[in-house]
Amino acid sequence: MPCAAIDLFCGVGGLTKGLEQAGINVVAGIDFEASCQYAYEENNNAKFIQRDITTVLPEELAALYPDDLNIHILAGCAPCQPFSKYTQRYRKDGYKDEKWRLLYSFGTLAKGIKPEIIAMENVPELEKTPVFADFVKELEECGYHIFHKIVYCPDYGVPQSRKRLVLLASLFGKISLLPATHTPDKYVTVKDAIGNLPPLIAGSTDPNDLMHSATALSEKNLKRIRQSTPGGTWRDWDKELQLKCHKKSSGKTYPSVYGRMRWDAPSPTIKTQFYGYGNGRFGHPTQDRALSLREGAILQSFPKDYKFIRSTDILNKRKLGLQIGNAVPVRLGKVIGLSILDHIRRYSDGKEESDT
Repeated sequence: MPCAAIDLFCGVGGLTKGLEQAGINVVAGIDFEASCQYAYEENNNAKFIQRDITTVLPEELAALYPDDLNIHILAGCAPCQPFSKYTQRYRKDGYKDEKWRLLYSFGTLAKGIKPEIIAMENVPELEKTPVFADFVKELEECGYHIFHKIVYCPDYGVPQSRKRLVLLASLFGKISLLPATHTPDKYVTVKDAIGNLPPLIAGSTDPNDLMHSATALSEKNLKRIRQSTPGGTWRDWDKELQLKCHKKSSGKTYPSVYGRMRWDAPSPTIKTQFYGYGNGRFGHPTQDRALSLREGAILQSFPKDYKFIRSTDILNKRKLGLQIGNAVPVRLGKVIGLSILDHIRRYSDGKEESDT
């Protein structure tokens, strides 16, 4: 049965690429950030539309789908910063962040066009919030069957110990995510993912790949990383290399800061500042540097040849770090797409009784 998807809050295309890899036609991605357009359109077959979701009308969204369509899919991941554990810990007004309204806008658009399938991905903390309860309630009132689960990404082949909330909704009947594809002894490791990339020294760039670029380190940080062991902590360093905050009781709760990753396990969660050695356990397992931008993207399961910038562009690590760290892991997007297609197949084949 012909189906097509629209990706809200599409960014540089992590979810879109995954849906396309699953075999779903994504016709458009919508995002407020114009800087995402090049990567989105260069790597995907969908059209990028630079808009604030809160200004998009349901009829505008509906007009983007092909006319000869039986099944409409609406997917997306609203910016997760307001829902994150960090925001809720340090900002008492986190629930008042205006970005909360973006999930309400998602719900309004879904209610307005009533697509047969809805997919949403976000941080696990969202599941316990009033806005998520409102989102689910609104969909249920529209007749959707709802599935949501906190997913451990290595269970689905993502080489990164990331947890994400996945919601699927269907007008056809019960829907769920496919069973896990990987067991702990078969997880994709850091070595599996980035072990074959050309070596770099801190502050250098691979001449064949502008994205394979490592941030320079100060002499003190070079001494620190040389004393760091994979999976170890700053406690491995000589005392004169330790930071003042490490010697306070509050600093002892952050052992992974300035750490090296391990070859034989998935990486830590790739955050927006993964390219900085002091921002988490983002030290390369054997080379004295932090992750390159390309390595972070690969650990987010982007294809190794995914084009984020033109060859003539100036490398902006901060911007690219935000785009990569905020993306839906491509492999998780593919699993979501395969789950949707399996669901559609079961109902179209009559293996499940439709409720519509």
